[in-house]
Amino acid sequence: MRIAVGGMHTECSTYTDVLQKTDDFKVLRGNDLMISDFFCFLPKARAEIVPLMHARSTPGGAVARATYDEFKEEFLSKLEMTIADAPIDGLYLAMHGAVHVHGMDDAEGDWIAAARKLVGPMCPISVSFDLHGNLSQKIIDQIDLFTAFRHAPHIDTQETMERALNGLIKVIETGERPFVGWVPIPVLLPGERTSTIDEPAKSLYAQLPQIDRVDGITDASLMVGYVWADVARANAAAVITGTDQVAVKSEAEKLAQNYFDARANFEFGPTTGSLREMMQLATSSETHPVILTDSGDNPGGGGVGDRACVLKYCVENNIRDALIVGIADAPAVQQCFGLGEGVFTDIWLGATLDPARSKPWRGHVRIEKIATDNKRGNKLALLNCNGLRIVISDRRYTFHEPENVEPLGIDLAQERIVVIKCGYISPAMAKIANPNLMALTDGAVNQDIPALENKNRPRPTYPFQTDFDLSPVCYLSQRAPK
Repeated sequence: MRIAVGGMHTECSTYTDVLQKTDDFKVLRGNDLMISDFFCFLPKARAEIVPLMHARSTPGGAVARATYDEFKEEFLSKLEMTIADAPIDGLYLAMHGAVHVHGMDDAEGDWIAAARKLVGPMCPISVSFDLHGNLSQKIIDQIDLFTAFRHAPHIDTQETMERALNGLIKVIETGERPFVGWVPIPVLLPGERTSTIDEPAKSLYAQLPQIDRVDGITDASLMVGYVWADVARANAAAVITGTDQVAVKSEAEKLAQNYFDARANFEFGPTTGSLREMMQLATSSETHPVILTDSGDNPGGGGVGDRACVLKYCVENNIRDALIVGIADAPAVQQCFGLGEGVFTDIWLGATLDPARSKPWRGHVRIEKIATDNKRGNKLALLNCNGLRIVISDRRYTFHEPENVEPLGIDLAQERIVVIKCGYISPAMAKIANPNLMALTDGAVNQDIPALENKNRPRPTYPFQTDFDLSPVCYLSQRAPK
């Protein structure tokens, strides 16, 4: 049994003009997939795995067309050479669902359709998606199996990917031919209001394993969708893989109706408010560390990561016992490495990536420490402005785990107030948060969803429009038995 593996994985906000380019991606080629943490399950598979290539990046703006074309061409070339060498029995694609390419409407549909053309109609294709991905009929029509993350925060990434691979292996072993049905749900909410640790998402996602056990069902998925892409395929969705058309349609339509009916009940998990309100709570808190998230500039959701608005607020309001983590500013980091530790200097911070939408801050700081994060390859600097400390990075990165600042000798558990560019926080960060607060800040992933520019999304879609009902209809893949 011979299975080829590859794909592309990122999230793309259309509310920034900062394009993702080739250097923004970590590309795994050939055997690098087999030894990577991201694909740690591949060596255990009961099949011969042919690793092709996989491109993954920190979420951001749209992917530059030249970058996408480069990756797609390389992937298809490797797939074509693999097939020429010996037939493959299946193809597994580890995708995301929220890839938006500059000038293209449906990048995942384009990628998967091109793969289908190469492997032919008889080769089963299995895909895994992030639950914050968007779907289209074009995607559904190319695939035989679909599965998506069931947890947000994403604690089941590798588990989901392994499930997608094992489902494919089972299809090849048994000769069974499942198909995919889906119901677009006209609801688009941010991940911060649909975390699966909070209701009603917690109960909705708890239904999925039960649906898996229904006769004729292989896998049930519920897609929240990606709200910060103003594109025609932006939607939530119920997606069912199975072998029984009646069961697939029934379960998909019930799941979609349940999600739609709960649309007004989704709320933020942590205490949430304006930056001023959250800072007042943070500074008056008798417990620590307070983990305060700068939600509008969260690179984990597509934010740019270069905004200095929280830093500016803290300086202007004389807040000195805070640690502000993760401003992306390559020139400032280069300046710090050039001067060295212990040096006082005037410095500009922020707005180096998206100057049209943010403003820099200028101040006098002491360079406390410089370091290289050997795990991720970025350079870091810790600055001190009259007691207010700032972590800056030469690259856009998420600082969602306490370990991300360890190269600078920082133990977040010992801090009083920690500000990170994030939405909902990771399980590791939640363990130390005492409490967790979310500031509704501006940026490319602004949480004021109804106020977002909305030109291309389907109408009606909640919460952009609110006065409408849903009669769910399940659409089957063209690969379903006629």
